[in-house]
Amino acid sequence: MTGALPYWHVDAFSARPFGGNQAAVMPLPQWLPDAVLQAIGEENNFAETAFLVAQDGGPADYELRWFTPECEIRLCGHATLASGHVLLSQEPERDHVTFATRQAGILEVRRMAEGGYALALPVIETQPHVWAEAVEGLGSEPEEVLRNKDGYTIFRYASETIIRRLTPDFDRLARLGDDQFICTAPGDGTDVVSRVFVPGAGLPEDSVTGSAHAALTPYWATRLGRDHFTAHQASRRGGDLSCRLDGDRAWLGGPCTTVVDGQFYLPE
Repeated sequence: MTGALPYWHVDAFSARPFGGNQAAVMPLPQWLPDAVLQAIGEENNFAETAFLVAQDGGPADYELRWFTPECEIRLCGHATLASGHVLLSQEPERDHVTFATRQAGILEVRRMAEGGYALALPVIETQPHVWAEAVEGLGSEPEEVLRNKDGYTIFRYASETIIRRLTPDFDRLARLGDDQFICTAPGDGTDVVSRVFVPGAGLPEDSVTGSAHAALTPYWATRLGRDHFTAHQASRRGGDLSCRLDGDRAWLGGPCTTVVDGQFYLPE
């Protein structure tokens, strides 16, 4: 396949340009070779590029894959929300869209009555864990550490101030693998605050991380004693989410803003 491909640049979990987390969304008529998908992800140089192929008679409306500049990943929340935004913006009569993924099952994006979108991700459960090397890489001792076998690790700290002052050693963390290092605490202006570091996958600090909140939702729902809460990811760009636990699903709500609508040119 050569020539021009449709391309959207979306700021997910943001009601304005230059906030939230950037994603490229690229619907394809059919799958390109993986090496080409990876090259496009590297060229875009966003945390993730989402590639979509429509399914005819499959378990979902579209098949969805995500690539960072360095590798394909198993789950990405913000680029899924951005993909739902692009598709639902083109079809205003629809109220939801579903995606079949290779490692995360079927995902769904719905319109919210109050505006924006809600994204359903599979809940990521974590268990108490001891990981001295990761704590040393983060540079501050947490009150609790929990980890999932797929590489989602929560570090709970006492306050938002500590979260904002973290200065991790990214080289040290990258040597530990492509884990998400999810640092969290009670928030000052929201129920929960977080920062997320993924240097092993080429993302020293992610801007707003949907998949991290699929782990934070069951964790904080238990600690707060309720099934919903507000969250802020305190990256430089920043982003706000609503989080709700519904059985084995974490529903994450937020707006999206289209920044670029154009074409991506492949070599002839």
